[in-house]
Amino acid sequence: MTHDVSYFFCGIGGSGMLPLAMIVQAQGNAIEGSDRALDQGRTPAKFDWLRAHGVTLHPQDGSGVTRAEQIVVATGAIEDTVPDIGAAKRAGATIVTRPQLLSQLFNAAPTSVGVAGTSGKSTITGMVAWILHSAGRAPTVMNGAVMKNFADPDHPFASALIGGADLFVAEVDESDGSIARYDPTVAVVSNISLDHKSMEELRDLFGGFTGRAKTAVLNLDNLETAALAQTLVDQGRADAVVTFALGNDDADLSAHDLKPLPTGMTFDLAERSSGERLKATLNVPGAHNVANALAALGAVRALGVRLDEAVKALESFAGIRRRMEVVGTKNGVTVIDDFAHNPDKIAATLKTLHAFDGRLLILFQPHGFGPLKLMKREFIEGFAGLMRPDDVLVMPEPVYYGGTTDRSVGSEDIAAGVRALGRNAEALHDRAACGDRIVELAQPGDRIIVMGARDDTLSEFAAELLARL
Repeated sequence: MTHDVSYFFCGIGGSGMLPLAMIVQAQGNAIEGSDRALDQGRTPAKFDWLRAHGVTLHPQDGSGVTRAEQIVVATGAIEDTVPDIGAAKRAGATIVTRPQLLSQLFNAAPTSVGVAGTSGKSTITGMVAWILHSAGRAPTVMNGAVMKNFADPDHPFASALIGGADLFVAEVDESDGSIARYDPTVAVVSNISLDHKSMEELRDLFGGFTGRAKTAVLNLDNLETAALAQTLVDQGRADAVVTFALGNDDADLSAHDLKPLPTGMTFDLAERSSGERLKATLNVPGAHNVANALAALGAVRALGVRLDEAVKALESFAGIRRRMEVVGTKNGVTVIDDFAHNPDKIAATLKTLHAFDGRLLILFQPHGFGPLKLMKREFIEGFAGLMRPDDVLVMPEPVYYGGTTDRSVGSEDIAAGVRALGRNAEALHDRAACGDRIVELAQPGDRIIVMGARDDTLSEFAAELLARL
């Protein structure tokens, strides 16, 4: 990729765009961009930060795109209705999508780690980043969420880490099919379950991804990822597979004797080939984070990091924003902000929280009408199966950004299903009403959990709840 090119990011304030722009800038290129939020006066601090870091900002009206030599970066969908895209076509500028650009940067690195799977991607990516950084390997990292270890006043948007050009770590998404563009040295797949695409499509995408890698790190506790491992073995590529599992000695890396701590976990790590056993401590909670840690350990081991060094680094891994993030405690009530939005992630969160006593007041804001219809039964059975008799689920209607979405299944359908199975669930018309209801219910000893994705205002909502207690 040539340097000193002028890139124009359309929607530069976005959580996926801003870190990518910073990585491209660090490689010596000029960065310009536009954003609707900037035009509407939202999140001004973010745009001040970008200006202070040498980014030229324009209104999102096409006025910033004037030259054929500009490379215009758009989100996955290139719509001619976006003024910058229309201007790019008129000027003869090159247009690339975010997944195209990210995969080009990724594939250009001599060594790369791609982290994929339905759940756990951001956390595993953050863990790999922290271990490699601690080992002095200077990775460049593109994550889908803010890594708390790298966030400070000068880097408030630390979903990326600027490192060297020879080692690139990225969270890789299957929901838009862009996983097919990545050719990783190490491919990690945490788990595969129904989320955005059919199982047939997912098997093809993940199978291609692991098949192209030099080493595939795969979870034996998930039927689909275990099948991927078996496929590689059947192809005579057993040496390319690193497996991990909870409590299963057949895996290359396994975790035993898991013990929950209020803010983390301890476990014994066993390495099959050497017979080595190590004590490990995590400061992020839940059995699912032990599985995430095993995935990260498998990835860095494939890059030559010593297991004891990697385990030591994991002890100081501080977590990912909005992954069971404690907002605060007031009058005996703790507020937790969480990204859980599909049945698997919700289950992991509820199991982790139920390792300790205390009622849960759950606010779940679905991230669309589509997922509710696709996974209605899984949502109902998941909540009803994991809630305790005194827990309460409160749901506003799904996030709706307009358009022709089928809105036949709403939050009341889920709440009614959970009530029919004997648990407390309410659907209210909007989030503000849900907030009022939760504040009214809250008592000392309760934990309020705010769940949902694709809505940056949920964190502000969680902070407001804490203030009202």
